[in-house]
Amino acid sequence: MRVIKDIPRLKPRPKDAHKGTFGRVCIIAASTGMSGAAALAGRAALRAGAGLVRVAVPKSVLPIVASIEPSFTTIPLPEDSHGRISAKAINTILDAVEQNDVLAFGPGVGISKDLQSILQTLLQQQTHLVIDADGLNNLSRITNWQAKKKAELLLTPHPGEMKGLWAALFREQPPSDRSQQAAALAKHTQTTVVLKGAGTVVTDADKIYVNTTGNPGMATAGSGDVLTGVIAGLIAQNLGIFDAAVLGVYVHGLAGDIAAEKIGQVSLIATDIIQALPEAFMKL
Repeated sequence: MRVIKDIPRLKPRPKDAHKGTFGRVCIIAASTGMSGAAALAGRAALRAGAGLVRVAVPKSVLPIVASIEPSFTTIPLPEDSHGRISAKAINTILDAVEQNDVLAFGPGVGISKDLQSILQTLLQQQTHLVIDADGLNNLSRITNWQAKKKAELLLTPHPGEMKGLWAALFREQPPSDRSQQAAALAKHTQTTVVLKGAGTVVTDADKIYVNTTGNPGMATAGSGDVLTGVIAGLIAQNLGIFDAAVLGVYVHGLAGDIAAEKIGQVSLIATDIIQALPEAFMKL
């Protein structure tokens, strides 16, 4: 594998640009009690430069999500008795596939058979798809998903989610080396993998990048949702999935470092990372 050390950059914005120039993102997220995950991902995608961001959530939590950030639009989805997205939402979600350049699935959605059915359908669409959080937990319950997919996939597991994915796909124990783990998953599934943690690993089994930014203060609820939004926003701006993942991981960690310099690691929360994204992009 080629080791990547140079950080990709976005191209300068043309003077005649409009919001469509910078891509359309749809984030499918949230369930009852997990509305913040959707809002964090949506706000982060906007701060990463996406021209238009839509957040598709269960209809009962939509007013909460919409009230957090007026700059993204929302899509109400049918829900089950537990406040999770229902299989009845599939036609609305397929419309979103047609209308957007990249989809992100998973933050705060919970785990259910209906969600696994929705995800199976998404895997078979020709689109860019970022899967994170409970999206990965649902994915690990779908048999032989890697053989059925048509979407160009980015998987963003933390170590616990990686363990579940690995157990579902491999008979042997994972290697102790994180880079080897991520590369094996990427190769077996023909995806790009972001294995989160100290020294986040990004690989497509051909190229590999180990991140150098970030700090322990970022080990806080919602940090991963912010990363999902950042990467989705970068993919929407015509970066390839691997390059978007490398830049997203780097700038997310850099924003965390900027925030920690101002308020310390102990008090750092996910919204502090979002607030520091503009300065992080300016440093690039």
